[in-house]
Amino acid sequence: MKLPKLVGSGPIEARLLTTPTTIHTADGSTVTVRRHGIGYDLETKNAKGETISTVSMNRADVSRLFGELDSMLWSDAA
Repeated sequence: MKLPKLVGSGPIEARLLTTPTTIHTADGSTVTVRRHGIGYDLETKNAKGETISTVSMNRADVSRLFGELDSMLWSDAA
């Protein structure tokens, strides 16, 4: 099964400047990444929609996180 890349064709920063990106998990939870000032907030919610955590990250850290996730997903898909 071929998995979609999280980063897409351009850098993650470009995709996140205008709209939030939400990742849905198998158990119904979500992780939403949205621009907040000069950084980004990653908000996790459980299946009931309750916020579990919010983490603030700078642009470089978010880009590195998504790059590492892409690498992990693509190496497992091979």
